[in-house]
Amino acid sequence: MKITHLSSPNFNDRQFALDMLVLHYTGMETGDAAIERLTDKEAGVSAHYVVRETGEILQLVDEDKRAWHAGVSSWRGDEDLNSRSVGIEIVNGGHDWRAPDGSLPDYPDAQIEAVISLSKAIIDRWNIPADRVVGHSDIAPARKADPGEHFPWQRLSEAGIGLWPSVSGGADQPAEISLRAIGYDVSDLPAAITAFRRRWMPDRIDGGDDEDLRAVAAAVAAAYSAV
Repeated sequence: MKITHLSSPNFNDRQFALDMLVLHYTGMETGDAAIERLTDKEAGVSAHYVVRETGEILQLVDEDKRAWHAGVSSWRGDEDLNSRSVGIEIVNGGHDWRAPDGSLPDYPDAQIEAVISLSKAIIDRWNIPADRVVGHSDIAPARKADPGEHFPWQRLSEAGIGLWPSVSGGADQPAEISLRAIGYDVSDLPAAITAFRRRWMPDRIDGGDDEDLRAVAAAVAAAYSAV
């Protein structure tokens, strides 16, 4: 795995132990525009890594430093997730820069394979548990939609990154209980439900606390409790 180093000035010291991996899409028109912003001192944002569509990996911040990618966010009651995580920005226009036909732009195979290789190395280095591999929308559901419902979370899970539990039956408890147990901030419950659907039910991102959502959320909560 080849990594090219390109330093960003936007980092400082961690305040907590590193135990999370956060995946993002860049959400900009081009990878070059995103990299320019992530290395611009005035912009005040950064990530540890950027993965281009070709699979090229750039490292902008050393892993032992606190990059500025998560913003206001929380997971399982933890805050200052910049101090707790490694952030990977994946070049993809996302919801703001769609494909010509209006669909969300693809994540090319070469790019996803690079994300898998990089993520596995980070997880192994820092012993990151599966329930702390998250998307930006998981940790900031009221603000963010990335890496989007088009991101192949199941493929990553099959490669050993995160979880993708099977659903064997229904569930009676309200989704809010399961979502809180998984780690979501449910203070804005509709936003948390949408974020959950983006990741775990990508073909059904619209809808509320219905029977299918309850079943999937309970399965994820059970899998997370076993980590």
